[in-house]
Amino acid sequence: MAKSILEVIVCTVEDAVEAELGGADRLEVVSQRQVGGLTPSPDLVRRIRTEVSLPLRVMVRESVGFETLGDAEIERLCGSVRTFGEIGVDGIVFGFLKGDEPDLNLVSTILASAPEMKATFHHAFESVQDKCALIKELKEFSQIDRLLAHGGNGTWLEKILRLEQYRNAALPEITVIAGGGLDSSVITMIQSNTSITEFHVGSAARADGKVSQALVAKLVRSLEVKR
Repeated sequence: MAKSILEVIVCTVEDAVEAELGGADRLEVVSQRQVGGLTPSPDLVRRIRTEVSLPLRVMVRESVGFETLGDAEIERLCGSVRTFGEIGVDGIVFGFLKGDEPDLNLVSTILASAPEMKATFHHAFESVQDKCALIKELKEFSQIDRLLAHGGNGTWLEKILRLEQYRNAALPEITVIAGGGLDSSVITMIQSNTSITEFHVGSAARADGKVSQALVAKLVRSLEVKR
């Protein structure tokens, strides 16, 4: 049985250290978590890379929303990806749209900036009309090995059923990570009703705005039944 994975959003070195001490398996490094996460500074990523041994996935997004604002922004995005590749992170987290359609040309451009780097396609996925078609298209990019999804609107049961559909459609090239409002009880529900093994948390790992070792450990315990 596959080991379950807990990915924790971190914004500071202190967040990263607390997450590792709590038993997290992977970190997503972002700035501006309150707007869904923007590109963090290279200096922060380097410091976290030095202080913890966990794999790092780093957000690459310059603007709120999922559309870019022109060539200058795209060049900054590509520059960030190249820098993160030099730092030696596990991968990037990204996703770009034009309206409610995926911007696959930009996806290709970003990935070409660091051809050896893996990538997670994030919650931009949930804003696309034809999600099954997008999954097929993402599978054509060998660097994309993760898809972050929350299952859309509705009850948790409805969301969980969609997550399992996404998981089945994405395999074997892409692993679906469940994320978006998760806590220990929801993780347990997902584990009981799906074959998903990777989970992404933000607020559930935080106390007073900071990642808490104790809360991360509590989330890890909710995974132990399948670890």
